[in-house]
Amino acid sequence: MAFTLYTLIQTAILCTNAIAVLHEERFLSKIGWGVDQGVGGFGDDPGVKAQILNLIRSVRTVMRVPLIIVNSACIVLLLLFG
Repeated sequence: MAFTLYTLIQTAILCTNAIAVLHEERFLSKIGWGVDQGVGGFGDDPGVKAQILNLIRSVRTVMRVPLIIVNSACIVLLLLFG
């Protein structure tokens, strides 16, 4: 398998899919990264854990529809060109 631009794009799509499918109640709360963890007070700088949780929530919210479209396009390209 050659190291091409398409494989880099496909890797980014797979990583985004992995973030998008993480479920808070089933997976994240079991490792201590649930909804109630990582919440600081007003004026406190958010820690790394809170920022990662915000990133996961943002990816799940914003990238839902674009991921469906991009995944469908990748599947079609793989079916057409192997």
